[in-house]
Amino acid sequence: MNRYPAPSVRHWPDWVGLVARLIPGLVFLYAGIVKIGDVEGFALDIRAYQLLSWDLSRILSYILPVVEIAVGVMLIVGLLTRWAALVTALLLIAFVGGIIWVWSQGISIDCGCFGQGGEVRPENTQYPQKLAENLAMTALCGWLVARPRSIFSLDQALFGSPIRFSEESRDDIAEVAETEE
Repeated sequence: MNRYPAPSVRHWPDWVGLVARLIPGLVFLYAGIVKIGDVEGFALDIRAYQLLSWDLSRILSYILPVVEIAVGVMLIVGLLTRWAALVTALLLIAFVGGIIWVWSQGISIDCGCFGQGGEVRPENTQYPQKLAENLAMTALCGWLVARPRSIFSLDQALFGSPIRFSEESRDDIAEVAETEE
């Protein structure tokens, strides 16, 4: 018997959780898929940041797309949501750091987020936009780290829900307590 009430379609934070899962989940899934088909090109994209050696860039070009696909799928389906969101937020923070680095060094590149990165003309860089996108997704992941519960998630189906401290859930918990006595 599930001890705690399920997420509710009437409870707005459960909808925010769904949106917070889907946006970074879909972005990371797509980003991983487009990069996994061209690891050599992605290694060049990483190398364009001028932060890592060629060998480390090459290793990351194999690992990063797989991690992006994994956390993307986990967020979309709502599996181990808190941990998937934490990994995603850490990746986003690293990406923000990389963007700040190239911008501060006057390096003109496309971020390579969706493959086909590399050198671009200075007027074609999109650093402010990419920083805003990454910070917004980091905030969504922060929501999920703090409150991983949402509707339509495997976490709910497999593990149940944590207690929700609202009037509706207090009544449900009281009913559960009464039936157990």
